[in-house]
Amino acid sequence: MEVILIRHTSVDVPQGICYGQSDVPLKDTFEAEAAATRAELEAYGPMDHAYTSPLSRCTRLAEFCGYPDAERDPRILEIDFGEWEMRPFDDISDPHLQEWYSDHINTPVTGGESFMQQYGRVSAFLDELRTKPWRRAVIFAHGGVLVSALVYAGRVTPADGFSALPPYGGVISINI
Repeated sequence: MEVILIRHTSVDVPQGICYGQSDVPLKDTFEAEAAATRAELEAYGPMDHAYTSPLSRCTRLAEFCGYPDAERDPRILEIDFGEWEMRPFDDISDPHLQEWYSDHINTPVTGGESFMQQYGRVSAFLDELRTKPWRRAVIFAHGGVLVSALVYAGRVTPADGFSALPPYGGVISINI
């Protein structure tokens, strides 16, 4: 099955703020960014099914791209930053912060999850998706979800996954 993964457009959050599962606003450039994303998506042709993260930055893009009824699935939420959500990284005094910086792949944030825990959620979602009879599905999600999908597809390792992170509004394709 071909899976088209789309990262939400640019968020209106100050640089250096830790956000993941918070429902943050989009920049006022949304329409222009979304139009470019929609044009890229349309080049793939029709989709058999659409999924979206339940967060508005993804559902809004799904609707703009013609998928207002995209199935919402919490397994494709961004990483849970727990107690660090919506705090400037520079203001986080948690003793686990340095441990997380040293190994964000395996170290969960306080009250949240690690990349590998997020990968486990996304993998379970993709394992289930593989059982569906569709030829092509589209997923509107987040950077960490797209990296997890690239790891799942064997295109990157967890250690180098974020170097392959698509830009806001970016579109990638994997086969599962």
